[in-house]
Amino acid sequence: MKRLLPSSVIAVLCLVQFVDVLGVTEVLTAAPRMLRSLGAGAGAASAVLTSYAMCFGGLLMVGARLGDRFGHRRVLLGGIALFAAGSLCAAVAGSAAVLIAGRCLQGAAAAISVPASLRLLIAATPDAAGRRAAMSAWSAAGATAGAGGFAVGGALTQLAGWRVMFWVNLPLAALIAAGVVRAVAPPHSPAIPAGPTATPPRDAPALGLDLPGGLLFSAGVAGLVLGASLLQPPSRAALGLAVVGAGAVLLGATAWVERRARDPLIPGQALHLPALRTGAGAAFLNTATTSSVAAVATLDLQRAQHLSAAGAGLRLLPLSVGAIVGSSLAAAVLRRVPGPRAIALGLSLIGAADAGLIGLHRAGWLMSVPIAAAGAGLGVSSVAANASGTDVGASVQAAAAGALNTAAQLGTALGVAAVLLLSAATDHAALPLRGPTLGWAGAALIALAGAAVIGRGRSRPAVSDQSSTALLPTRGRPARASR
Repeated sequence: MKRLLPSSVIAVLCLVQFVDVLGVTEVLTAAPRMLRSLGAGAGAASAVLTSYAMCFGGLLMVGARLGDRFGHRRVLLGGIALFAAGSLCAAVAGSAAVLIAGRCLQGAAAAISVPASLRLLIAATPDAAGRRAAMSAWSAAGATAGAGGFAVGGALTQLAGWRVMFWVNLPLAALIAAGVVRAVAPPHSPAIPAGPTATPPRDAPALGLDLPGGLLFSAGVAGLVLGASLLQPPSRAALGLAVVGAGAVLLGATAWVERRARDPLIPGQALHLPALRTGAGAAFLNTATTSSVAAVATLDLQRAQHLSAAGAGLRLLPLSVGAIVGSSLAAAVLRRVPGPRAIALGLSLIGAADAGLIGLHRAGWLMSVPIAAAGAGLGVSSVAANASGTDVGASVQAAAAGALNTAAQLGTALGVAAVLLLSAATDHAALPLRGPTLGWAGAALIALAGAAVIGRGRSRPAVSDQSSTALLPTRGRPARASR
């Protein structure tokens, strides 16, 4: 069978990223109608909204190592099949418990698929210019999906019912799987040059999966996300704090186990790479200060302004448009300023947009202006964060991919929980800012503080074997392809 061109390989793999990230936010707009149709109380809302991100973020590091162990193409196809199974479970759900189970399966599938598709994407683009373009497309797909999930979920729910969100994933999964089989070359195929991130030779020593560390890490992340979602209403605050504390303890135990593991989830040298730390921190801040703001805006538009799910989604559509524009401009920005400065620029724009929403959220379509600006900042910062975080050596690239996506999913889950908590806790307080406006103000301060901290950093090359320094196109340094 004739292989497709590398551009088609990139398109297929970016579609995997788009669909998996879309699943994080598309349910937020549809949640009220979903819960009503299933006869579920408000107490089920937190689990429905966070179950996907919880499993996605918690299992990403394990998913990254599965690709190293069994082959990224094989694992990607398995993840696509699991995503279809989770979507079917959610589509036929007759209760909130079954819906939550389906969402957990979808999240686990995304955790398997995303790191594998990113590694295959990097392997398919060994030259510097091609890899920069591929990373821009990848970042744009993720940023657009995360921002556009609100509009997609609202439109589908209004026009055809919330179950269609899950039914449509079945033919889509089949289409993506067919594209992977046709477009992505199997290991050792000459159709895709075997760069430093290609699947290891068959006689290479197999990497261990470090199941104890993986289980502890997944449980710790789940504790943080679930606990944060339980902090509201106040009657459950004590339980939420207890679950958050348990999650923190489990993450501490993970660090202890990982220091003694033969094949840790994150190699020790990766933790000391400034590029990875900067990229992961920025990935967390990007989603924490945009997904949370959009989630609160969705609820405000439907509850206080009485818009339909589709109407609320349309008001937030400029977030996706802005993300596409920002991602397309990011390469030009990165050619002129170092990576940390580009991240700071994007976060500053997000912070200003979050603050602008305070005065314009009741101004009809004028609220689209700060919403679009937040999307543009997200696009610029996401591309720069992914470029920085993957500018590491081949031996730690799987861990870097997992860490970046884990940080982004934790940012979504914890950011949404924190801003919703801040908004709800002050609904009746006698404060100049209360309800959603206080939540947006908090998100704005976090974004601006992150911009100030990251902007002080300097762009430094990764210090590891076969480093992909071409991913950060800094001025005065010639681009270099990976060896």
